[in-house]
Amino acid sequence: MIWTPGAARAARRIAAAAAVGGGGLTALGALTYGLLFTEAVVARRIVGRPHGMEGPPADGIYGDFDGEPIRMVMLGDSTSVGLGTTDPADTPAVLIASGLAGIAGRPVRLTVVGKSGATSVDLGDQVDRALGALPDIAVIFIGANDVTTQTPPARAVRHLQKAVRRLREAGAEVVVGTCPDLGTVRPIAQPLRWVTRRWSRQLAAAQTVAVVEAGGRTVAFADMLGPEFDTNPDEMFGPDRFHPSVEGYLQVAYAVLPSVGNALGLWPEPRPRRSESIYLAAAMAAEEPGAEVSATRVAGRATGPHGRWVTMLRRRPWVQPRDV
Repeated sequence: MIWTPGAARAARRIAAAAAVGGGGLTALGALTYGLLFTEAVVARRIVGRPHGMEGPPADGIYGDFDGEPIRMVMLGDSTSVGLGTTDPADTPAVLIASGLAGIAGRPVRLTVVGKSGATSVDLGDQVDRALGALPDIAVIFIGANDVTTQTPPARAVRHLQKAVRRLREAGAEVVVGTCPDLGTVRPIAQPLRWVTRRWSRQLAAAQTVAVVEAGGRTVAFADMLGPEFDTNPDEMFGPDRFHPSVEGYLQVAYAVLPSVGNALGLWPEPRPRRSESIYLAAAMAAEEPGAEVSATRVAGRATGPHGRWVTMLRRRPWVQPRDV
């Protein structure tokens, strides 16, 4: 794991700008951001579009169990709907819902309100729809399109935090999969691939700060699929060479599942746990795929000299065999 104090400072600056309503480019600068946006447009033209603009319909009840269903909603961008898949069972929402049903021994009623192409700005409308399902748990995958569009980081973080706060106020637990490392996307060429990597991770760190402050928890995607994409690009990328394949979505879903179980009190938390300042933990988690960050208390206090106390759980991504 590699991190720098500068990453923690960047996360703090972006989160602070969001808190006061700022929307400026606080991570890499306007010129670099403009170059990145241009590069993203070129990359999109190279990879084209996958078959269909949305994932397969996935709403329904999952798990052959008795009892009152757990109500789960899925919000976010194309990864939340499993863009590029054709079978609902291969989408991350269904994979998480099915796994959650197995953990809880109860059925799970899934409602997917995510939309391909969504940025954090679009989460408000999605939350409006999600609240109609009276969710017990909400899962959000968001951030990639905030990087590949002209959404200023502070603005993106502010909208995400507002979405999490609304869901928490309605009684739902919230788990957010933070911005993935877009430096693993091969059609984005060097030298701007390293810029994309830095931008993605600074946004992910700022997302963690905002989500935890709003009462949710985060799971870092980071370069979770980077090694697999580098080694087996035909297997781990989908047909558009931009979105994950079925195997990629499986990896993502089962990295998030323990945190979903944790949020609902259904998954045993590992011990010992180490408490950190929120800004330091956010920067470290952005570099470590599968890491979960959630609020905690130290000596009965929620905050310390460097901000809110949080716990970072270092979970390595794992994949459950399909025949289990």
